Amino acid sequence: MELKEFRTKTEKELKKLLAQNREKLRSLRFSVSSKQLKNIREIRIVRKEVSRILTVLKDKVAENIKENNK
Repeated sequence: MELKEFRTKTEKELKKLLAQNREKLRSLRFSVSSKQLKNIREIRIVRKEVSRILTVLKDKVAENIKENNK
């Protein structure tokens, strides 16, 4: 997914995606350690998705705090 797609989602959806991606990353790491994973680049892709989700979540929380302080 791209950053634009993440920005359209709600916080609840983002947290659900974050949990799914972290679980996927965990399973990929286990696959690498047991030498079952052929495409190691997939770990990089999932890690970047996790960071994008965290960035969008952080932005949404900052927006909410800004709106509440007005």
